[in-house]
Amino acid sequence: MSSLVSIITPSYNSSKFIKDCVASVFSQTYKNWEMIIVDDCSKDNSKEIISELSTKDKRIKPIFLEKNVGAAEARNAAIRQSKGKYVAFLDSDDLWNPKKLEKQLSFMYENEIAFSYTNYQFISENGEDLSNIISAPEKMTYDSYLKNTIIGCLTVIIDREKSGEFEMPNIRSSHDMALWLLIMKRGFSAYGLDENLARYRIVSTSNTASKWHAAKDVWKVYRQVEKLSFIYSTWCFVWYAFNALKKRI
Repeated sequence: MSSLVSIITPSYNSSKFIKDCVASVFSQTYKNWEMIIVDDCSKDNSKEIISELSTKDKRIKPIFLEKNVGAAEARNAAIRQSKGKYVAFLDSDDLWNPKKLEKQLSFMYENEIAFSYTNYQFISENGEDLSNIISAPEKMTYDSYLKNTIIGCLTVIIDREKSGEFEMPNIRSSHDMALWLLIMKRGFSAYGLDENLARYRIVSTSNTASKWHAAKDVWKVYRQVEKLSFIYSTWCFVWYAFNALKKRI
């Protein structure tokens, strides 16, 4: 198979990490991709770095926003410009292993899968591997995912020809969660490839306050996006909190 993969990468003040992120895409054994990097009005020199990278390879396609819109809308700006049959997600501080696209696309093609994800590993801010490897379940449905938001955005690939067009709901965080639920409500389960093919960077800005905001946004997804009852939302949230804690241990 040789279908085009559109890689969606939002960027904000990413000058410290964006070169390594793009290098991990350059190193892919699967070569038919476009990487759409959306700079969300960065205050550092990210724009200059992204511009330079795009001159080296025409598959790097930058978008420079004139005002800060947040990660969800930055991703949507990239999705609207993307042309691939497959849509993959990679944040500007994260990394892929060299055979990530090759292995995952083969997995999807051979099993006629619309929505897939893989295991991934935490790395330190300096790029050192940490012991935490997130082993995602073999299969996630709408109901099981409500209770365990274990799918790593940096691991997801969606076959847009199967799933239909989509955008991320514009909320502070958990917009990826809301998108996965949207696709699952269309009748698609998500399937996990049991291989560690991506690395998620833990940065110093990831603090208790941001985790609290993320938890509140998960609750917002339950109540305002999915319109779940208070009782069922509470039940799902207890499981969400338990699984989130277990993931970090």
